[in-house]
Amino acid sequence: MHIKCDFDLCESNAVCVGMAPDVFELDDNDYLVILQDDVAETRREEMRQVVASCPRSALSIHDD
Repeated sequence: MHIKCDFDLCESNAVCVGMAPDVFELDDNDYLVILQDDVAETRREEMRQVVASCPRSALSIHDD
């Protein structure tokens, strides 16, 4: 399972950072960085909640 971000939509609100700080962080310029774009399948429900909580709907889950 891969987490993707549409950086044209992302406002770096950091909601995802607060929910999954091991997967997301903000860099020194307050831009979102995805630390793990390949997330364990066991975390699918958690990642669904993170994606659903994004204020700009910039995050998505992709199965490869």
